[in-house]
Amino acid sequence: MPDTLPTSSVSPTYEMFGAHLHDGGCRFALWAPRAERVELVLVSFDRTQTNTDMERGTNGAWQLDVPGVRAGQIYGYRVHGPWNPDDGMRFNPAKLLLDPYARAITAGVDYHGPILDHTSQSNFEPDTTDSAACVPLSIVVADSPAPEPIARRRPMDESVIYEMHVKGYTRTHPLVPDHLRGTYAGLAYPAVIEHLVGLGVTAVELLPVHHFVSEPFCVAKGLRNYWGYNTLGFFAPHAAYCSVGSLGQQVDEFKAMVTAFHRAGIEVILDVVYNHTGEGGHEGPTLSFRGIDHSTYYRLNEDRRDDYDVTGCGNSLDTSQPEVLDMVLDSLRYWVTQMGVDGFRFDLATTLIRDAAHGVDQNHPFKQALAHDPVLSQVKHIAEPWDIGPYGYQVGQWGADWSEWNDHFRDHIRDFWRMATCGV
Repeated sequence: MPDTLPTSSVSPTYEMFGAHLHDGGCRFALWAPRAERVELVLVSFDRTQTNTDMERGTNGAWQLDVPGVRAGQIYGYRVHGPWNPDDGMRFNPAKLLLDPYARAITAGVDYHGPILDHTSQSNFEPDTTDSAACVPLSIVVADSPAPEPIARRRPMDESVIYEMHVKGYTRTHPLVPDHLRGTYAGLAYPAVIEHLVGLGVTAVELLPVHHFVSEPFCVAKGLRNYWGYNTLGFFAPHAAYCSVGSLGQQVDEFKAMVTAFHRAGIEVILDVVYNHTGEGGHEGPTLSFRGIDHSTYYRLNEDRRDDYDVTGCGNSLDTSQPEVLDMVLDSLRYWVTQMGVDGFRFDLATTLIRDAAHGVDQNHPFKQALAHDPVLSQVKHIAEPWDIGPYGYQVGQWGADWSEWNDHFRDHIRDFWRMATCGV
């Protein structure tokens, strides 16, 4: 293995970061540009840990090659550095962190556990209690073939798109076996696909399937996030939608579902949430990105202490940072090339085209990359063309390469059907 990760002027690929198996072991790589030390943590099934220091390479990339690691290995990171919230630094090695490039995630969040990086008395004083027993964990996943491609991707004007929830669509389906209901395998069941084909559906748009967590305020009320708009892992299919396990099986089951749809001539579009993450604001849990580098992954106010929130969800991912934008693009490429999907619907898409001053830029590098990338330019892109920040409402501004949700049209159609069904 080289002493440093390769560098270039183009975006890194998803093969460079995360965990990648090779003959005899696994290479781990994490981007943590302001960290002073990074530990790889290999976790056994009884939650015992083996911590090993990683080596710093170029451009803030940390790396380690570990012999003997196999698929299914559980792991995380501990990232060391200054605790200086006044400069957007909230490094706290007591918090075990998820790999942003993890291709599978297991376990969950214990909201009664020490998942905050700060004390209960102050958001700006560190809590040094170990979080390892209370947080989601990354999984090493073996490479496997991509799903069968669809014979033909239809242009948007020929498409009939059915928006659906993976769990909800089959949860009470009488023709789907009980043990498959609410899963990727249930959605791929022949009776489901035959029904969709009979309706004339040409594409399914799946509500979020990136691995997500519930918000603390939901859990405090005895509820949980059902819809999935609270992403924690941009490369990992949501583990709870797998019928057989969460140690990488969710990847294979998702791919099998895509193949089943493609064989029926149905495209798969994902509703994706890159505008914020499930960590919420700095007062929320530290599970991954905030502990790796708060001020790099998230937009901050001028005081560098507080999150600049244009999503209403506590934080906003900062795609004006080239490496953060690279991560988003890497994720999109991964879902197209390795997971077989045919397009994306971007939740609160305006957040993704804000510049370093938080202004909206319709010529943002994000849009330029999607237009010119040899992979991403070949799939569908649908914008939810707003967020809640200044000038966030951008309906009609995205250009010819994009489709857009139009709330005015939606509301008029709803009113029409309400009047029709009420006999007005």
